[in-house]
Amino acid sequence: MIDFVTFCNYAGTFAFAISGIRLASAKQFDWFGAYVVGVVTAVGGGTIRDILINATPFWMEEAAYLIVSGLALLFVLIFRKYVIRLHNTFFIFDAIGLGLFVVVGIDKTLALGFPMWVAIVMGTITGSFGGMIRDILINEEPLIFRKDIYALTCVLGGIVYYICMRLGSTAMLTQLVTAVSVLAARLIAVKYHLSVPVLKGDE
Repeated sequence: MIDFVTFCNYAGTFAFAISGIRLASAKQFDWFGAYVVGVVTAVGGGTIRDILINATPFWMEEAAYLIVSGLALLFVLIFRKYVIRLHNTFFIFDAIGLGLFVVVGIDKTLALGFPMWVAIVMGTITGSFGGMIRDILINEEPLIFRKDIYALTCVLGGIVYYICMRLGSTAMLTQLVTAVSVLAARLIAVKYHLSVPVLKGDE
């Protein structure tokens, strides 16, 4: 039986890969191009995290992540009538991946002995940087730089993780609450159009 962090890793990979493939389809990419975008979306943030904490990028030690991304492409191909046509499909899978990958990033960073503040930064990178690379590849303005509350939900998740730890919660409960808090924050921000103030230049 896999632990919750491993589940988050695989589920987050699947969700983020679908979000990337969904956007690639809107740009009329071919199957291989869509797969590449899906893989980059799924492993990009975690790769940057691992380089920064001096660890071997996780997908280089286990081919399962590339396979899961392939299954995401297969999922989109089989259910494309529903996945591609639904405008909120990208948002749903992206939000799920965001919440799950924040947990993965924080947990791995803490396991390597880094302090909590570093773990929060790495959790944010794990959750949001894959999407940033995805947006650059498909020639879109990165979502992390828009006024939508995106990366800040990852920071919130890190704070929730820390609070749960201080309260003595079990590891699994801490991870679950963190993932749900990121997902909920992202949903609430979009539903109520919450945003970060725009930095305006001289007029």
